[in-house]
Amino acid sequence: MSPTPGIDVPDHRGRTRLDQTGRGLDRNPDVRVTDVEVLASAWHVLRRTTLEYRDASGSWSTQQRETYDRGNGATVLLYDREERKVMLTRQFRYPVYVNDHPDGMLVETAAGLLDDDDPETAIRREAQEETGVEIGEVEHVYDVYMSPGSVTERLHFFAAPYEASTPRGDRGGLEEEGEDIELVELDIDEALAWIRDGRIQDAKTIMLLHWAVLEGPFAR
Repeated sequence: MSPTPGIDVPDHRGRTRLDQTGRGLDRNPDVRVTDVEVLASAWHVLRRTTLEYRDASGSWSTQQRETYDRGNGATVLLYDREERKVMLTRQFRYPVYVNDHPDGMLVETAAGLLDDDDPETAIRREAQEETGVEIGEVEHVYDVYMSPGSVTERLHFFAAPYEASTPRGDRGGLEEEGEDIELVELDIDEALAWIRDGRIQDAKTIMLLHWAVLEGPFAR
């Protein structure tokens, strides 16, 4: 049988042994992983895992779960407390476009994958690349599994101040990565109104904006 990229030989991202993830997990005595298949690994990794699960009655059953592994990520809410403004981004997202979003242009907080960096280093990098803002002190808000039924990603949430009065362009992103990002600066009350009328539909952004007015820089 010929070698399989991502398993026996490196794939185009240099990865091998992608079929070993999950094997040997023993933190939960009611779960035994018996097999892991790699279904796709063109960029991120889709796996089908067979496991045995013991329920509350003590009975064991065999189950299968498909998981999509895109790595972990980080996001940051940029805010100006005195001006009561937040900086968001707007860019085209095909997955939402194909699932009934009017034009696929999603309004979001700056975010990105960790790659090989720790969460704080990664979000400083992403904020600079997407918005041009070089953030100083950051506040860790929380870590969240965003879609635990099928996606393994854990997202690290941060907030950081910026100065709305500082001159800057109206676009960001890395051209070499095909990014075309519009910067969207909103009054915090306007941002909340955009949630209510559906102009903001991104989960991480809604979570950070609500945190900002309940516990964060705009809490009364």
